[in-house]
Amino acid sequence: MNRTLAILKPDGTGRKLIGDVISHLEKEGFEIICAKMVFMNRKIAEGFYAVHKERGFFNNLMDFMTSGRSLVMVLEREDAVNKLREVIGATDPEEAEEGTIRKKYAESKQNNIIHASDSEENAEKEIKFFFPCKELIENEM
Repeated sequence: MNRTLAILKPDGTGRKLIGDVISHLEKEGFEIICAKMVFMNRKIAEGFYAVHKERGFFNNLMDFMTSGRSLVMVLEREDAVNKLREVIGATDPEEAEEGTIRKKYAESKQNNIIHASDSEENAEKEIKFFFPCKELIENEM
């Protein structure tokens, strides 16, 4: 089994799509190992998205990610990183395949409802960013 990180962004939580997205993920074989609601202040958002700091969309991303609460989840299943990327679809919902989370629920390329780790290495870093080891251990069977 592998783990990955998913973040239901402020557009998803604000539109009350938490249950729909979780249901979709569970039907795809993901188990939620740990989850919590967070309100990312600017410092947290900048830390998490530091890799994008030099990109033109960075300030808009910061405004968006600090605009409301997000649901941060550690998900588990075989080939978790790749499968989650497949299940959520392309960043731009216009390019996402039918049946993917972004095709069904995203409003735009920026307001694309969900974040997913893009590699196993990044999944490990991103999970640690939001979930200290103690939290994960307490949620293990």
